[in-house]
Amino acid sequence: MPQPPLFSRVGLIGFGTFGQLIARQLSPLVPICVYDPAQTDEGPRHPSLRFGSLAETAACPLVILAVPVSAMEPLCHALAPLVRPGTWVLDVGSVKMATADVMQRILPPEVNLLGTHPLFGPESTRQGLAGQKIALCPLRGGRPLRLAAMLRHIFRLEVIWTTPEAHDRELATVQGLTHLIAQALNQVAPETLRMTTTSFELMQQASRMVTGDAPSVLEAILRDNPFAADIRDSFLGHAADLCRNPVMPRAQQSPPNAAGF
Repeated sequence: MPQPPLFSRVGLIGFGTFGQLIARQLSPLVPICVYDPAQTDEGPRHPSLRFGSLAETAACPLVILAVPVSAMEPLCHALAPLVRPGTWVLDVGSVKMATADVMQRILPPEVNLLGTHPLFGPESTRQGLAGQKIALCPLRGGRPLRLAAMLRHIFRLEVIWTTPEAHDRELATVQGLTHLIAQALNQVAPETLRMTTTSFELMQQASRMVTGDAPSVLEAILRDNPFAADIRDSFLGHAADLCRNPVMPRAQQSPPNAAGF
């Protein structure tokens, strides 16, 4: 059931796949002003959602930046003279150190900043948001506890407080390897295989969940995360070692399985 809104209006900059997911979740709760020069106000929308100018969107008390990491710096330069003191500005990028640096350098000091990373996407939320996770990185203005409570109680999300560096270190493995393996698997394994095991089908399912992501998401995960290259090199090195010597040291071997699965 909709609850009284925490903010009177929400400004949403960016109306791509993830921006539209945000709009679908928030529009039943609060009026949303959307700015995206690549989108037009066409087709059926929730009555509380409308398109506006950048200045109109920036005037909202909460402004969500749902744009590629590469677009953050020019966007923040455009926003800086428009946002009002006390406004909360948050991003939803897949990396946090880069976006945190941009927002802290460019946006005025009287603006509150929060780095966020919803650890889900359109494919993984087909059954709803409940139980999904979101990382929150307070940057300026303290911890927005009421916002975190709304995420927990209305959207049933698991809120994880962290720092931009800790986030990027973990996600270099969690997302960096997932997307790397998914892209490679799609190139070497056709969908028409018949003699598949459950474990392989689960790998294919995981691959399908991320291969539909926009190219800018893959770019951010593999290029803009400062820890991704080391994790990737370590993974590929271990894979190469395993190819050269398929027999693991005894201490690392799993218990024998007669079926070989």
